[in-house]
Amino acid sequence: MTAQDNLHFAPGTLIIGKWHQNHYQLVKWLGSGAQGTVYLGRDGRRSVAIKLAKDRASLISEVNVLKQFEKLRGDPLGPSLYDSDDWLTRGGTIGFCVMEYLDGVSLSEALKRKPFDWTLVYMLQLLKQLQQLHNSGYIFGDLKPENLILMHPGHAIRCLDFGGATRIGRSVREYTEFYDRGYWGFGSRRAEPSYDLFACVMIMIYAAAGKRIARTNEPQVQLIHFVKNHPKLAPYRKTVMNAMRGNYSTADIMRRDLLQEVMTSRQSNPQMPQSRRNVRKTNAVSNRSGWKSAWLAASVLLTAYIVFVIVYVM
Repeated sequence: MTAQDNLHFAPGTLIIGKWHQNHYQLVKWLGSGAQGTVYLGRDGRRSVAIKLAKDRASLISEVNVLKQFEKLRGDPLGPSLYDSDDWLTRGGTIGFCVMEYLDGVSLSEALKRKPFDWTLVYMLQLLKQLQQLHNSGYIFGDLKPENLILMHPGHAIRCLDFGGATRIGRSVREYTEFYDRGYWGFGSRRAEPSYDLFACVMIMIYAAAGKRIARTNEPQVQLIHFVKNHPKLAPYRKTVMNAMRGNYSTADIMRRDLLQEVMTSRQSNPQMPQSRRNVRKTNAVSNRSGWKSAWLAASVLLTAYIVFVIVYVM
C-alpha cells in the first residue's frame, strides 16, 4: 500500500514540507473525496485546511486553479492558497496544499434545514460566483452542495474543492452522477458554462425533493415532468428548463431570468405558498409557528437580496 492509498492520520500528526520546510499540525479529519483527504490543521496560531492528495497531478491542477482565482477581482470564489509542498513519510511522498480554513456549514446541510425559498437566495449568489469563475476560463465541474459552503456569520456562499475545475473546452474529469448532465442524457461532458448551469438545476431539484431522486429508464422525460409538476419548482420552470436544456450561454443570463421569475412569483402570490397554506389544521400551533417563522425569514432575506441586486448589481 502506498502513502497515497492511506491518507488517514491521527490528530497531532506533524507535517513538514520537503521544499519549504513549513510545519503544520493536523487537528482533525474534515472529509475525504476522490482526489484526497482534508484536515483542519494549525499553522502556528492560525487554523488552516490541509489537503493530502491521492494524485500529484490533480493537486498541481487544483493549486494552479486557486492561484488563478486569486488574481480575480470581486468576492472570493474559494479559499486562499497558503502553501503547496511534498511530505516525506515512511510510506512514501504525499503531495499536499494548505488553504484558508472556511468556517461555515455545507450547502447540503443547509438545504436539509431551510425552507425552499432559501435555495433561491443561495442560487442567485452561486450564479454570480459562477460567472466570475467562467470569466476566468474555467468551469467548476463537480458542482454539488457538498462542495459549497455558507460562511459564518451570514450566508455568503463560497466554493470548496476545486479539484474538478476544468478549462473551458476540455473534458470534465471529475463529476458526481446526479449533478452531471451526461448521466441524465442532457448533453456531453465538455467543459462549458452550461455544464455548471445544469448542475445548478439539479441542486434545485435536490432541494425541492429533499433527496437525490433515482434515475428512471427515461431520464429526460423524468426530469422535465418533475420540474413542471413539483409545486416548489413550477414558478421557476422556464428558467430551470432553459438551463436544463443548455439554452443559457452565461450564468448571468440565467441569474437575471431566475431573478425575474422570483419577482413575478412574489408579486402574483405574496402570501405563503399554497402547499404551506394547506397544512392540516390539526398540526400543533407550535409547529405551524415554527415553519411560518422560517418561511418569513427566508421571504424577508430573499426580498432584501432582490432589492440589493436591482439597486447595486443589475
